[in-house]
Amino acid sequence: MTMTAEQAEHFVATFTRLVDNVETVLIGKSLVIRLAFATLLSDGHLLLEDFPGTGKTSLARAIAQSVSGVSNRIQFTPDLLPGDITGVSVYDQRSGDFSYHRGPIFANIVLADEINRASPKTQSALLEVMEESTVTVDGTTHPVPNPFMVIATQNPIEQAGTYRLPEAQLDRFLLKTSIGYPDHASTLRILETADLKAHERTLDPVASAAEIAAMTVLARTVHVDASINDYVARLVEASRSTAEVRLGVSVRGALALIRCAKTWAAASGRHYVVPDDIKVLASAVLAHRLLLDAEAEFDGVTAPSVIAQLLLEIAPPSQRGS
Repeated sequence: MTMTAEQAEHFVATFTRLVDNVETVLIGKSLVIRLAFATLLSDGHLLLEDFPGTGKTSLARAIAQSVSGVSNRIQFTPDLLPGDITGVSVYDQRSGDFSYHRGPIFANIVLADEINRASPKTQSALLEVMEESTVTVDGTTHPVPNPFMVIATQNPIEQAGTYRLPEAQLDRFLLKTSIGYPDHASTLRILETADLKAHERTLDPVASAAEIAAMTVLARTVHVDASINDYVARLVEASRSTAEVRLGVSVRGALALIRCAKTWAAASGRHYVVPDDIKVLASAVLAHRLLLDAEAEFDGVTAPSVIAQLLLEIAPPSQRGS
């Protein structure tokens, strides 16, 4: 079943209300908010590499409030243990049994703040949850709430005492982007609300958790022409043979781009994907999956610049196939 034009109209109307609602808190950052909701509605997770004080926590809280959900923040530190994320079994002396105490991962929107400051063992505790939406403790599997999204952050300027995320874990994030500093006009609007603390700002819900789940299912029905699949395949294959790249985009990355493009098309009011959807999302979805050659990095080559060059070299389909 393919999404109809009427369903696309309803989708874009709800999506726009969600974005507008969050933008009352994260002023002037419409594109980042759209990317965040596209990630949520694609059953994915978001990686933000940004400076302190740019609104990462506010974004997570505002998204959760907009979808009638719960948000939790986990501050990743070197002494954080896997059980501090997933929860632990505690012995009850009265009953003589162990009871499971859930960790902060059990929320709709989980902010994993400065994820690269925790040890690799603790980072890996997120892998099952991000991939399977479940937590297994003592052989028992516990599902996390639906909808569910991890928003992880990294600080690009303080690398001392950090652990680089392994490629296998980076590949689990559907999108990587940054919020960045607001422009002058947005800064003035933010300063007008200086008397209100961030945690005091509350938003009315725009959609229920059930509606978000339904939109996620609906986004999967967006039509993708064979020529679009071919375009994405040529992009990821070219990334593997580029001289500056040691490790190109995986098949998971190609699937992620198609999945996200479907949601982006629906959020634009269309029931089909066009090449521009791929172009808009390619850097955010693919760049963090590249492993650059050390000499290329030394010469100033960046992953986004490699993706940008591939988009120039690989011709998009000029028309839809039959």
